[in-house]
Parts: sequence; C-alpha cells; structure tokens
Amino acid sequence: MSGVSNTWTVAKRELTAYFASPVAYVFTCFFLLLSASFTFMLGGFFPRNEASLVSFFLWHPWLYMFLVPAVGMRLWSEERRTGTFELLMTMPITTGQAVLGKFLAGWLFLGLALLLTFPMIITVASLGNPDGGVVACAYLGSFLMAGSFLAISSMTSSLTRNQVVSFILSVVLCFLLILAGWPPVTNVLTNLYHSTWFLRLLVTALVVLVSVVTFGLLRVAGVPLRGLSAWAWSGLTAAVAVLALFWDRIGALSGSGFRGGVEAIAASLIDFAVKVSVMGHFDALQRGVIDLRDLVYFASVMLFALFTTGVVLKARRA
Repeated sequence: MSGVSNTWTVAKRELTAYFASPVAYVFTCFFLLLSASFTFMLGGFFPRNEASLVSFFLWHPWLYMFLVPAVGMRLWSEERRTGTFELLMTMPITTGQAVLGKFLAGWLFLGLALLLTFPMIITVASLGNPDGGVVACAYLGSFLMAGSFLAISSMTSSLTRNQVVSFILSVVLCFLLILAGWPPVTNVLTNLYHSTWFLRLLVTALVVLVSVVTFGLLRVAGVPLRGLSAWAWSGLTAAVAVLALFWDRIGALSGSGFRGGVEAIAASLIDFAVKVSVMGHFDALQRGVIDLRDLVYFASVMLFALFTTGVVLKARRA
C-alpha cells in the first residue's frame, strides 16, 4: 500500500475507535456546553452589543488547554498500556505513517466538534450582520490551534504509558504556550525586566541552563560525568549559581555595561516568548487577518511535536 493509503487506514481505525465508545459523545457535548456557557455567561456577549463571535472564540485557548489533552492523552499511552503498540508496529506501515494517521483522526474529530458550534453563527446572524470572512478566519485559527495542542498531546502521550501523566504534561505545555503571550503576563514581565531581582534570577537560570546543556553534550560526546566528577560538577554549578544570584554586588559585574547586556537578554527573551506563544497568532486570525507567519507558526508547532513523537516511538520500536 502507498503511504497515503497506510496513513488513512490508521486514521480510519482511530476514528472508529473514537465513536465506538461514549468518550467522543461526552467530549463533544461537554465542549458545546462549555463553549455556550462561557460565551453568554462569562464572555460578555450581550454587553458587547455587536454582531461578532469575539466572546465565543475568546475562551477557545483555555478550553482547548484542558479538552484537547483529554483527547490526545490516549493516542499512544493507551496503545502501550494495552499492549497493542507492539501489534501496531508490526503492521506494514512506517512510524511516521502511524503518527500522522492517529493525529489526523484526532484532528478530524476535533474539527467535527468545532463544526457543531454552527448554532453560534446562526445566533449572531439573527442579531446582526457578522463579517463572514472574519468568522471563517477565526474558525480556521481555532482549528489550527486545536491541531497544535493535539500534536503536543501526541508527543507527551508517546513519552509515557500513564494517561494521567500524559494529560498533565500536555496541559502544562499548552498552558505555557498560552501564558507566554497573554497580555497580563507580558505586561508584568515588561515591567519586571528592569528589576534587579528579576535580572538576578535570569542570570542564575542562564548559569544552570548552560551547566545542564554542557553536561548533556559531554554525555553525548562519550564523556559522561559519573560518581565524584558528577558531584563535583553539581557543586561547581551550585556555587556559580549562588554567585550569579548576587552578580550585581560583584565589582567586575556591577557596572552599567554588564547590567545593560543582561537587560537586553531579558528583553529578547520576553519578545521571543511572545512570538512563540499561541495567543498572538490566534488573535490575528480571530480578527480576520491571514498572515503567512501565523500559518507557518501553527504548522511548525505541529510538525515539531509530531516529529518528536516519531523519534520517541522509533526509539521504543528499536
């Protein structure tokens, strides 16, 4: 069979499994109920007094943060727990085809649940004349965001056979992607990056990060640190980290030049966090703006997460 045929076979198998159990129906009802409740009760739909679905899409990142991992946590954890993972891997398909097929099945299921919210469009249309282009773009953005969160859930599901652990990891990662670009958080970080304590913590974190990365590179290079050398490395890292926590009191580092460099790093990190957050890209589509950069962002998140899933599964398959 061709690659497309193999992928579709896996997708059909997974879709059948979804609708063969009550989980799919419970999820769909729960999603529709929460979407409507948040739109009319918390989203300020009526006070806005405008024919738009802003109140509806406003809550989608937060809904998806919990609901999508609930769908994705079983993609690979369930296969490994029941022992069908080995059976699936013996089929005449590649790991990539299996990953893509299961992902597409979950994404199609989420898309179907999203399509069932069409009464919201009818409701708004009965109250005014919403911009059809803006509504279509917002739905596209919501669908892409759901796919991104599902790909992340697929990745975490491949790491563990425990569905609860997979769910928690997925929620945390999705939450970080939302939080990094959430205006209240970015405003706080922007005001903080001139703070001495914030800069101290940043320098300390960078020291620890460099130490961990170096430790990993040495291990990959075949020079693992064990026993006494590992303890010595840990002690050295801890000592430097403590010094870094008070770098502004060290004569050679207390000058304005070093502080300015640290502030520049902090500003760059905040800007990077905003760019990798899902919020800015979803907001643009929600406003009806189709930018290639936003589409590339969502595609990149999905491809990276699915590629990582494939790497993990290949390692287990070997």
